[in-house]
Amino acid sequence: MTTYQKRVDTALDGWLPIPDIQPHRLHEAMRYAVQGGGKRIRPLLVYLTGNALNVDLTGLDAPACAVELIHAYSLVHDDLPGMDDDDLRRGKPTCHKAFDEATAILVGDALQTLAFYVLTHDPHLEINDKRRLEMIETLALASGSRGMAGGQAIDMESVGQSLNIAELENMHIHKTGALIRACVKLGALASNAIDDNQLKKLDHYAKCIGLAFQIQDDILDVESSTETLGKRQGSDIAHNKVTYPALLGLGGAKQMAAELIEEAKNSLADFDEKAESLHWMANYIVARHY
Repeated sequence: MTTYQKRVDTALDGWLPIPDIQPHRLHEAMRYAVQGGGKRIRPLLVYLTGNALNVDLTGLDAPACAVELIHAYSLVHDDLPGMDDDDLRRGKPTCHKAFDEATAILVGDALQTLAFYVLTHDPHLEINDKRRLEMIETLALASGSRGMAGGQAIDMESVGQSLNIAELENMHIHKTGALIRACVKLGALASNAIDDNQLKKLDHYAKCIGLAFQIQDDILDVESSTETLGKRQGSDIAHNKVTYPALLGLGGAKQMAAELIEEAKNSLADFDEKAESLHWMANYIVARHY
């Protein structure tokens, strides 16, 4: 995990504009948003999936960077006063607090477009143009109104509303799950040998861990602390949001997460021992403390 985290951090440093060039403040804020820590779970999923399919690491750096840039942009925008209005992220002031609201909006815009620039320009992606376009399409759909942005819209519309478990699941399949599924698919698309059956099974794995990831986030919002999380604990309750523990209780939420993880691992039964790292990631998602 540490090896891959360091690898993607190095690659991101090479793609992010340096503050010495104009516009200085925007470039400084972009680096602040991306380089401020984080578990790098999404890039890890790209690397672990590609590794399970014998893809060289140099061919995974671009999609790993692209998904982290999209994730970073989403956090910057989610923290804005017009969204969740949070003042702490990864244990430090959120981007709009460290800089200003207008700069934070531009940071999100710039990071989103940089993600697609990376996918189009990285010379180490040893795939044909059709496959590269498929990568771009995958990330675009996962990030837009039919994915992450759409899920955030549903989330905002649902504040103070009563949702059932199916409606909550649908929201998080889009808000959190879509980008996680894209990470696994991008890692797979970096392989020239992937087939449709393997893609289908990997996608099911990703769908399961994506939902489990959100359930664990909801659990940690109840059980953890602001110091451990690096963001305000209890923010879901404060914003009157529907969560899995609120609907199922803590015990029910933990059981659902555990069942999803087992289902995810079972979907990898036809892969060889290199998929063990994906098993590890599935377990980590529900064992993490922040």
